[in-house]
Parts: sequence; structure tokens; C-alpha cells
Amino acid sequence: MMRAALVAGETSGDLLAGLLLDGLKQRWPDLQAGGIGGPQMVQRGFEAWWPHDKLAVHGFGWEVLRRYREILGIRNQLKARLLQHRPDVFIGVDAPDFNLDLEAALRTQGIKTVHFVCPSIWAWRPERVEKIKRSADHVLCIFPFEPALLATHGIAASYVGHPLASVIPMHPDQAAARATLGLAENDTVVAILPGSRESEIGYLAGHFFQAARLIRQARPATKFIVPVVALRQARIEAALKASGMADQVQLVSGQSHTVLAACDVTLIASGTATLEAALFKRPMVIAYRMGALAWQLMRRKRLQPWVGLPNILCRDFVVPELLQEAATPAALAQEVLRWLDAKAREPEKIRALEQRFSALHAELQRDTPQLAAHAIAQLITH
Repeated sequence: MMRAALVAGETSGDLLAGLLLDGLKQRWPDLQAGGIGGPQMVQRGFEAWWPHDKLAVHGFGWEVLRRYREILGIRNQLKARLLQHRPDVFIGVDAPDFNLDLEAALRTQGIKTVHFVCPSIWAWRPERVEKIKRSADHVLCIFPFEPALLATHGIAASYVGHPLASVIPMHPDQAAARATLGLAENDTVVAILPGSRESEIGYLAGHFFQAARLIRQARPATKFIVPVVALRQARIEAALKASGMADQVQLVSGQSHTVLAACDVTLIASGTATLEAALFKRPMVIAYRMGALAWQLMRRKRLQPWVGLPNILCRDFVVPELLQEAATPAALAQEVLRWLDAKAREPEKIRALEQRFSALHAELQRDTPQLAAHAIAQLITH
């Protein structure tokens, strides 16, 4: 019998771990798996000793301190349990702040450890590589350039593809997406995605909606659409009202993939959503803003000229990035309008971008569950 322990934090980690469990169960039908996880994992027979949202920390002050103490207590209890009932392998799925220290402690006691999703040491915080080296016997990577990078530091790794590339169709159906959202086929549609975190919305939403107002002045027929989750809807609505665009923007509950499939261009916060937009082959304008101190710290630790994932993966500024002071409403609007003008006057520019993103999609599309399970099998049998 194969016994695996997993820890996944947040919704994205739960989705990744769910796919991984599919591969593990296919290889080991009698798999027993437990640890910290969410509904996608539980649906596959995973025993959640704690729910994955226990690892989520938001806000500031005493509440955060209290939650950190609780999380530290959970990690210590989990470590004791795993040392008493030793699994064949421990798999930390993302959540590096929680998982890497736990992996290091388990590894020193002879338990095989795997970390799924390489922390972005290629973008910033390169000092993390030493912690990865201490913590993980093997790293499962979702980007093709990561195993070679880790190998230079003596860390064993496998490329298993990016799960999103198998979820998003190679040829999205824009007409069907527009019909679902009540949009006409010939509408000019701008998707606005100001991030999913409270802080991102605070720094970006107002600028994005002011940019939308400027775009509407230049192109009055433009339709704007924003996918929102219930937790952030009030904040989005307040930002819309403050910008004077409350009646000009369509809000939809969730459906971010449908919105990206439907749009002509997206104004989007830097993050995983930019990769989703690239897989939908959509032109985009990437922006990011944060507190002044955090920005200075990030700039000092930044390793590449690009911030957006599509640009990092293409090794080129294939789409514009506007960061911090550069992300003014006027500049954001100007870049969005350039894409809209290109659609009408330079269709070859749009086609070239679509071809670049199609090649990226093909490169990221792998059988992630099977490849990940194979790498884990190699580790525990050697």
C-alpha cells in the first residue's frame, strides 16, 4: 500500500493537488493520502486532517499574529503525526512558507519529500534556492526552464507541464463565450481583471476603472466586463462607483475563463491570470502596483526585466507591462487602445501574438498527473 501525505494551501493548491492525486491513484489504486487539503482533494478520497483554508492569512495586526500562531501549531502537530506514522512520501503543494520548513524537518528524519511548483526563484528571492535544496528530495516544475535552473544548484527536478494548459482549449470559442455573457459577436470587449487579493484590488481597481472611462471616451461603444468572486464584490463595486463607471461595466460572478475567451483585450493584474489570458490567446496590458516600501524591496530582489508570466516565458516584451508609478489610468488606457487599434488596422500584429501564445500553450501542455506520479515513483523506489 502506498501512503502519501500532502499539504495544499489556497484554492489553486487544492486544484493542483487534486490533479496529482489522480495520477497517484492511477499508479497506486490502494493509495492512502491525508494531510491538509481542500474539496478537490477530498473528492478524490483524501483525508483532510485540517482544511486547506486554515493556511490562509489575510489582513494586518493582531488577527494575523493570532493566525500565524495557529498555523505554527498546526505545522508542529502535523510534523509529529507524520514522524509517528511515517508516509512513503510527503508532497508539499505550493504554500512554500509553510511547506519548505516542514519538508526540511521531515527529510532530516529520512522521509522522502517532494515540492510541487518551484518557487519563482528565477523572478525574485533567489536566496530561497538554499531552502529548497535543504527541503526537497525532488521538485515538480510547471515551467520548462526550471529543472535546468535547479540542476545548477544540485536540486533534482522534473518538468510536468502546467495544468492550466490542459484545461484551457487550444482554440477558444469566442462566439460561444460572448453568447453566454450576453454580448454580441461584433462587440468590442475589454475584460478587466484587477487581481484576486484585497491588496491588489485596493491598489489597482481604481486605476483600471479610470482607464476604462478614458477608453470609453475614445471608443464609446466599448463594452467592459469584470469577473468577480463574492468575497471581493463589494470592494469592486465601491471602486466602480468612485470612478463613475458603475453603470458602464458588467460584473459577472466568477466565470473568469468565459470572460477571457469573450474579450478582445484584457487589462489585467500581474499574476497567474496573465498566463490564463495568454492561453486564451488574448492581447493584454499587464499592470501592478503595491506599497512604496514593498516595491523598493521587490525591485532590489528582482532578477529579470519582465514581471508578467507571458513575457517571462516568451523571454520578450510580447505584451506591455506598466508597473507602480507607470501604471497611470492614462497610460493603461493608451496601451489598451493600441491593441484595439491593431485589431482594426494591423491584424497581422494580433495574429503574430496569437501564434506566439499558441506555441507557448503547446509547450506547457503535458500529462501532468502521469508525469508527476512517475517522478514520485522514481524517487520512492530508489
